[in-house]
Amino acid sequence: MFLKNIKLTNFKSYEDAEFSFDENVNGIVGKNGSGKTNLLDAIYYLSFCKSYFSSQDIFSVRFDTDFFAIFGEFYNRESQNNTLVSCTYKNGHKSMRANKKEYQRLSAHIGLFPVVMVSPYDSDIINGGSEIRRKFFDTIISQFDAEYLQQLIAYRKLLLQRNALLKQLFDNHRYDTTVCQILDEQMIPLGNFIFNQRQFFVQNIASIFQKHYHQLSGGREEVTIQYQSGLLTSTYTEGLQAASVADSRSGFTNFGIHKDDFQFLIDGQPVKRYGSQGQQKSFSLALRLAQFDYSFEKKKVKPILLLDDIFDKLDRTRISELLNMVGQDHFGQVFITDTDETRVRQILGDHGIQHTIIEM
Repeated sequence: MFLKNIKLTNFKSYEDAEFSFDENVNGIVGKNGSGKTNLLDAIYYLSFCKSYFSSQDIFSVRFDTDFFAIFGEFYNRESQNNTLVSCTYKNGHKSMRANKKEYQRLSAHIGLFPVVMVSPYDSDIINGGSEIRRKFFDTIISQFDAEYLQQLIAYRKLLLQRNALLKQLFDNHRYDTTVCQILDEQMIPLGNFIFNQRQFFVQNIASIFQKHYHQLSGGREEVTIQYQSGLLTSTYTEGLQAASVADSRSGFTNFGIHKDDFQFLIDGQPVKRYGSQGQQKSFSLALRLAQFDYSFEKKKVKPILLLDDIFDKLDRTRISELLNMVGQDHFGQVFITDTDETRVRQILGDHGIQHTIIEM
């Protein structure tokens, strides 16, 4: 599966633009601010129905306009079929279509055209808060598990209702959380399902991740991922009951899978605190490569790989290891952005990688 072409209207910096792509490696070159990363984000939109960088769709609308539209044509080699995918946004309403048929639920589209983005912002997975790590893992699992995505959406809606109720009780100086029990009865089975799937995923991706880290770093350290959750030591009911006083005093829910975290360790120590910059880069890149392999294993379709500004952000050793995988056809369609066309041509040429250059 690969993206043949894309058309953008009022998307971020683009007023009206069209691009055609090679099915293998595409080098996107141009000065800073020329729209390279925005193009990758448009490709990401066609897979995930949302921006990689912005939490709200309104931020993807070109300045002084009131809508954006993205049209992309995907080609499936096995079925030899083309699929026209579109994403439009106007006046707060977003629509996704495949071959002009609109999805009733955006979640039904996620996972059909898998994409993996490698970005300078990946350092946030290690150094940012627990919410970023939960989002990272939830996004991967949701790509190949539609039920997980549905239950995660349902859990978040119930959590918003529960927090609103707790805040109302707090504002009115009432401390009876028994009124939350109806919501709890609905949340508990959802939370247990999400917990079990997260735990299962971490166990299964561990060996893939470790393989990539050792390849990138030369195998000098042992790395592990630990899933941290209150459900590892208590049941959901016990946890909610134990947190009831804290809930009443704070006005929000203090126990549940929305508080989970994932700890990254190198030789038993937290990478966030003790890992060097190089070790952290290897760690985050290995996570993305593990995401790619796991998605391919589940979907039997190679995700599109988006590499944003990697030549400036990674050292030669890591770039060399990554491009060796590209040259060995480990990946399918690849997009690489950079400011220096000569550098792109030289590095890809040195690795014997055939490629197409698109100048912005």
